[in-house]
Amino acid sequence: MSVGTGDRGAAWSARNTHHWDEWPLTDLVAAKGDQRVSLVVPARNEAGTVGDVVTRVREALVETVALVDEVVVIDSDSTDATYDVATGAGAVVHRSAEVRPELGSRPGKGEAMWKSLFVTTGDVLVFMDADLLDWDTHFVPGLLGPLLTRPEVALVKGFYERPGAEGPYDGGRVTELVARPLIALEHPELAGLVQPLAGEWAVRRSLFEALSVPTGYAVELAALVDTTALLGVDAIAQVDLGRRDHSHQPLLDLGAMATQIIAAMTARRSSAGLPGSPSGEPEPVVLRQYRPGPDGVAPYDRRVLVSERPPARFLA
Repeated sequence: MSVGTGDRGAAWSARNTHHWDEWPLTDLVAAKGDQRVSLVVPARNEAGTVGDVVTRVREALVETVALVDEVVVIDSDSTDATYDVATGAGAVVHRSAEVRPELGSRPGKGEAMWKSLFVTTGDVLVFMDADLLDWDTHFVPGLLGPLLTRPEVALVKGFYERPGAEGPYDGGRVTELVARPLIALEHPELAGLVQPLAGEWAVRRSLFEALSVPTGYAVELAALVDTTALLGVDAIAQVDLGRRDHSHQPLLDLGAMATQIIAAMTARRSSAGLPGSPSGEPEPVVLRQYRPGPDGVAPYDRRVLVSERPPARFLA
């Protein structure tokens, strides 16, 4: 009997879904052993929230319990006080453009995460968004649980309740309109993931430095697809982190995010391979959108970068 997409997703989920409170902190510290853990916070213009993220993690998981070895903020071309606020909160802060400057600099979340490989020391990297509003420090040990206790797991995604008009597990507009349809059509083995685009996730350095990394918002979905291709879907686990809230982006900005995700998935099905290069300016995609103008509807062309960085291990 053939196994349908839903059956495969349910079977994977039963094997690989956890809850954040399965692991006491003392057990995780013991399981960590001599491994190093780096918390990485990619941030762009998040002066209002990044300080709280850094301070709470540092106090709870660096100073009180030695689970995290370093808290690193990668400032992605911020024009506000993100750098100063994060530094004042006790993070090690790097401007993305100043990390390996000979490789050039491209704007984007994925770029900041890729650059973190050159300035962190952790065997395990935990990524957290800088715009968290309703969260707690258990996010970090929750994500570390499967990595520190299950050697076969290489990447862990978080999922959480997100307050919204459509219910507590409203996964986000780009998730529902772009990521889930792409998964259903092209990668049904990933259908068991509750929030494939969640910004809270953890990965072994040995895996992340072997991946091609989209410089923009496609980094999360691309990492899932490439990990499955390299190691199989059971190298991925997910953890229920409870509740999370964050700021929401304007609808037109989500069009750029969607373009980057579709471009990354297109590159992965293309025989031409991935558009990764160590330096140089990639050709952007011109996304035409429309806005109200003084004489009616006016076109607006948004230039969207869809480039990728090559595996960092080739550039060490």
